[in-house]
Amino acid sequence: MLCFLALPAILAPGLTDYTASAEKKKTVLEHADVIEGGETPESSGKVQPFRSATGGVVFVQGARSLRCDHAVEYPESDLIELEGNIFIKDNTLETFGDRGIYHPDEEAGELSGNVRGRVVRDNLVAKSNRSVFNQKSDELWLYDDAIVWQQGRQLSGDVIRVHLKEVSGEKRADEIQVHGHAFFASRDTLSAGRPLFDQMSGEHMVVTLDDRSRLTGVTVTTKARALYHTYDDANQPSGANFTSGDKLRLFFREGKLSRILTTGNALGKQYPNSLREDKGIDLPDFRWREREKPVFR
Repeated sequence: MLCFLALPAILAPGLTDYTASAEKKKTVLEHADVIEGGETPESSGKVQPFRSATGGVVFVQGARSLRCDHAVEYPESDLIELEGNIFIKDNTLETFGDRGIYHPDEEAGELSGNVRGRVVRDNLVAKSNRSVFNQKSDELWLYDDAIVWQQGRQLSGDVIRVHLKEVSGEKRADEIQVHGHAFFASRDTLSAGRPLFDQMSGEHMVVTLDDRSRLTGVTVTTKARALYHTYDDANQPSGANFTSGDKLRLFFREGKLSRILTTGNALGKQYPNSLREDKGIDLPDFRWREREKPVFR
């Protein structure tokens, strides 16, 4: 049997049943235009209490806030269903989506439909069609046309995993994994002509970063390819280099490429200066997609 109760826009302090449950799970429904509560039957024959919130919905859990147009909370199942203009924010991440779920106890959830997000202190911006986030393990997974931008770099693929670590009290990305159609592009800041991009591609890629978000290493496996623009000791252009193999490992010192190690079916080619700006030497499927980068205010 379902029963509903329409309430004012602000949750009244006297609603002790729901408030006690919310405080126990450290999740408080701070605002909604309309709130309805009741019970819904489960397949086992038991009934489960719920509350539905509509219009300007705001949940607060510590430093985290969840906003949406409509939400249904199932306190006994540690589940909140979210829908419409979802915005989840804390001191580390800001994430938008169209539909989603959130598990307060686990501090984890999933969003789908035009997902956009950023690491607040790290200048890392991402978009995909679906994402899974876990605050306890400091992980953000992006699925289906996933792409990440950070400091002139772009990573794309079928699945992207961003891992965060705490640096001086702030969370920053220290590792980014790309699985399936992995592609990395980085703007060549020394180029004085048309914009040029160092590029890497393969089936799998692992990118590691230091505490200042500079590259420390990139490992590419399966159909691994790399194109990077070369300079002499005076930082004058000397051409471009193409390298391929079963596995590529690129090592960086203070954010600059210092060494490449190629394993299995190694192939290398040096392009002259006359071709360094020729788009024909770009790796297959290269696209610079900065126009798709979400804007946050």
